[in-house]
Amino acid sequence: MTAAILNEQFGLGTSVMFRDGAGGLPMIHINTSHAAAVISLYGAQALSFIPKDQKDILWMSEQSHFENGKAIRGGIPVCFPWFGPHLTDKTLPQHGFARLQQWEVAGVKESGDEITVLLSLRESPFSLAMWPYPFKATAEFIIGKKLELSLTVTNTGKETFEYSDALHTYFNISDIAVINIEGLQNTSFYEGFDMDLKKQETSLLTFSSETNRRYIKHSADCIIHDPGYNRKIRSAKTGSKVTVVWNPWEATAKTMTDIHPGGYKTFVCAEPANAYPGIDMITLAPGETHTLSTSIQQY
Repeated sequence: MTAAILNEQFGLGTSVMFRDGAGGLPMIHINTSHAAAVISLYGAQALSFIPKDQKDILWMSEQSHFENGKAIRGGIPVCFPWFGPHLTDKTLPQHGFARLQQWEVAGVKESGDEITVLLSLRESPFSLAMWPYPFKATAEFIIGKKLELSLTVTNTGKETFEYSDALHTYFNISDIAVINIEGLQNTSFYEGFDMDLKKQETSLLTFSSETNRRYIKHSADCIIHDPGYNRKIRSAKTGSKVTVVWNPWEATAKTMTDIHPGGYKTFVCAEPANAYPGIDMITLAPGETHTLSTSIQQY
C-alpha cells in the first residue's frame, strides 16, 4: 500500500501519519503529548522513540541500509524465528526473516495520551522456503510515557514447532565508556555462543572491550545509567528467560559496513530474548501462542 492509502485507512491527523522513508520504505510517524516515535513497516521495527524535550532513546546507524533484503541497523529489530545465526544453515539470514519482510497494518488506535499500532506477519513463500511452518506474528507498539513493544506468535498450522526470538534493542547513549547497567548482579551468563557458564558478581556491568553476554534465567529489569546524558533508562520485559547485552567495540564494528565510524561508542544493546536450545526455546503446539514483550522508559 502507498502512504496515501495507509493514511486514508489508518491515519489519525498529526498523531499518526504514514510517510515514505529512506529507500522508499513506508514509515509510521507517531506524536503524543509525551513522546514522538517512528516505526518502519519493513521489519515491524521501531526506529525512534523521543520523550518530550529529550534525546532519542533508540540509536540508529548513520550508515544503515534501507532497502528490501537487508536489515536496518538500529532501533528495535524483531528477531524471529531464530536469534543469531541459524543453527544448521549459516547461509540463512542472521536473526531470521521477520526483519526482512513488509508487515501489514492490522490496526491503529488512540486512547487518552497513548497511541497503539498493530502490525502483522504471516507465512509466505519467502518464509516457508526457510522455515516450513504456518504462523501469525503480531507486533504491538504502545507509544506514551513508555515505549511498549510485544511480539506475539501463534502456531496456525497442524504441526508443533520450535523457535527463538528477541527484541534486539539498540539504546542511544552518550559514551559506552561511561555508562553502566544495573540489574544483572548474581546472574549466570554465556559469552556469545560459548557454553562455558560464568557469573557476574558485580552490581554494575561496565564496558571497556567487546561485550556479548547472554544472561540466563534472568527476568529482572535492566537500568542503563548514563551520566553523559544525565538520564537513566529502565528496560523491563516479560516472556523471556535470557537477557542479551552487546557492544561490538571498535575492531568488530569496523568489519560491519552498516555501522558508521565510531558509532559503537554511542549505543549498547540490552534486550529480551529466548535464545538457547534446551534452555529457553519456545515450543508451540497447533493453536498455541507466546508473547515476548519489552517496556522502555527514561527517568
